[in-house]
Amino acid sequence: MDPASPSPAARRAAAITRHLAGADTAPIPRRTSLEPSSCLSYVPPESSEPSPAFAPSDLRRLLDGHDLPTRDWLFRAMEDSPLFRSRRAGTGTGDRVFVAPDFNESKEGQREATMRRITYLAQSGVFRGWLSEDGAEAELRKIALLDCIGVYDHSLAIKIGVHFFLWGTAIKFLGTKRHLDKWLLATENYDIKGCFAMTELGHGSNVRGIETIATYDSTAREFIISTPCESAQKYWIGGAANHATHTIVFSQLHINGKNEGVHAFVAQIRDEDGNVLPNIHIADCGHKIGLNGVDNGRIWFQNIRVPRENLLNLVADVLPDGQYVSMIDDPDQRFAAFLSPLTLGRVNIAVNSVYISKVGLAIAVRYSLSRRAFSLTPDGPEMLLLDYPSHQRRLLPLLAKVCLMSSAGNFMKKMYVKRTPEMSKSIHIYSSALKATLTWQNMITLQECREACGGQGLKTENRVGIFKAEFDVQSTFEGDNNVLMQQVSKALYAEFLAAQKKKKPFKGLGLEHLNGPSPVIPDKLTSSILRSSKFQMDLFCLRERDLLKQFAEEVSLHLARGESREKALMLSYQLAEDLARAFTERTILQIFLEDEMNVPSGSLKEVLALLRSLYVMVSIDESASFLRYGYLSRDNVAGVRKEVLKLCGELRPHALAVVSSFGIPDAFLSPLAFDWIEANVLSTGSH
Repeated sequence: MDPASPSPAARRAAAITRHLAGADTAPIPRRTSLEPSSCLSYVPPESSEPSPAFAPSDLRRLLDGHDLPTRDWLFRAMEDSPLFRSRRAGTGTGDRVFVAPDFNESKEGQREATMRRITYLAQSGVFRGWLSEDGAEAELRKIALLDCIGVYDHSLAIKIGVHFFLWGTAIKFLGTKRHLDKWLLATENYDIKGCFAMTELGHGSNVRGIETIATYDSTAREFIISTPCESAQKYWIGGAANHATHTIVFSQLHINGKNEGVHAFVAQIRDEDGNVLPNIHIADCGHKIGLNGVDNGRIWFQNIRVPRENLLNLVADVLPDGQYVSMIDDPDQRFAAFLSPLTLGRVNIAVNSVYISKVGLAIAVRYSLSRRAFSLTPDGPEMLLLDYPSHQRRLLPLLAKVCLMSSAGNFMKKMYVKRTPEMSKSIHIYSSALKATLTWQNMITLQECREACGGQGLKTENRVGIFKAEFDVQSTFEGDNNVLMQQVSKALYAEFLAAQKKKKPFKGLGLEHLNGPSPVIPDKLTSSILRSSKFQMDLFCLRERDLLKQFAEEVSLHLARGESREKALMLSYQLAEDLARAFTERTILQIFLEDEMNVPSGSLKEVLALLRSLYVMVSIDESASFLRYGYLSRDNVAGVRKEVLKLCGELRPHALAVVSSFGIPDAFLSPLAFDWIEANVLSTGSH
């Protein structure tokens, strides 16, 4: 550098000096007159989007699956009641009513509002037949009604679900005539209020390890239920803190010095005036990140006595003299029978998570079809958010996933309501896999929708943001998601061993594809191949069968080294995770393909194929397993990513029609889904 030349700092200082003196200021063209710029105005998507290529009502019938008029009736009943309204948006014509809980209320206020709404629903006949009517149609109807309640408020759905689907189901399916006569009708009429005391401070997923004890006193013919230590306190018991009068208590049954394992007992915890009974202590679990409309409580039992007849004795009984008898000899099978009420809970949680994803997507997609940002040219119009390829990539794959998961939810519901004893294992595996996968996906969807709505997504009244807190718990209750997926892999491993040992073909769980030759994946994948349903199933089946084989081999290797079976399974958890995901994604694809095949040729079938292909391509793009285990080459994985963008572009014109097919009434969306400018006028938030 020339020492005589000025330093960079000196050159910058000189340039600033000349600029301030006007020495090198370029002439700026001036407008001869100021023209007012036009303000933004809301344009409803229906007036700007192309007409639907298919009838949204046809897609709704496929996605909802059953009881559409019943759903619409309950939606209207909630919309018509002041108990459910939160605000009226708009100041001119076309005023719009929105229904949603007031999350600004205190914990106590939310709980009392939940109880008032339950009373209204009971008086409106919503719960009629929920326990007294049998058959698949009756069960599907009550599941549909609970779906609608969940769309309104998760707290309301959980409070009702605990009473009817945990307490009520336990009475109905673990009890006998003496229990049904005494408690079933009172439960359906909400004359008593039940809760379900299974989980403890020290044991959640590991129910077999609970510490509450029920000791039989043959002299008094009573069970003495006790909480022997602090870790045995019943924890997170929905309904216990304020309102429940009765509970199902899961306890270790001790008779004559022998532990017969976990059994279920009925205990009254409050009198008719709501006072907690003697020797029972109840404490509030406190404020939570969501679900504050549910009064979760903790319960301690200090040697309370319940009659011998309060043992739910369908599976096992204690005779007056203290003799223990059971219709199931195997302790593991007996324990599984006592956990059966949880299956319906998992089904409901999984299905409800799909509906909440639908609400979030309906809001975010509608907003993206009316909100504009930036422009391609300096004087050009701003672009709709959903016309940006990046925005399409954010929302439209979620749209595809929720549609395929709707079909999976319907499959699971119909399997459950038509259950037989022989189907118990399959129902447990499917409900575990889908509960975990669908609730995880719900949280992913809500987070993306919240971000896609920008700052407006942070407002509670726009629902998407608050849903994240309200539904986060779904990944934990009724079975921790990670534990459930481990159970899926273990079950598949057991099926693999059984088929090898018996030298019989695989049957059930969709594993029949393992009986044939291994699929062959083409070296070069074109767009037409990628969209072929045969290729898609072949690829998903190849991944599943290979991971199952690898998992079995790795477990066998650990066993050969002297590890126990449980330790061997534990050490193979990474393959177990990949296998459970492969099983679940193949299951979802297979179920949707069957639904798609039943739709006649036409525009709807073409859109279903787009949704299916986008689901598959995104599943490949988001999972490292296809590249990690060599099912696809790097070039083919890169081709899949490009195909995702093409499919998003092709699905874009159908986005409004798809979210319209969800069947969520306008009142259950939010102001953000409609005229978000009008909803934010000065009069709505001024002081």
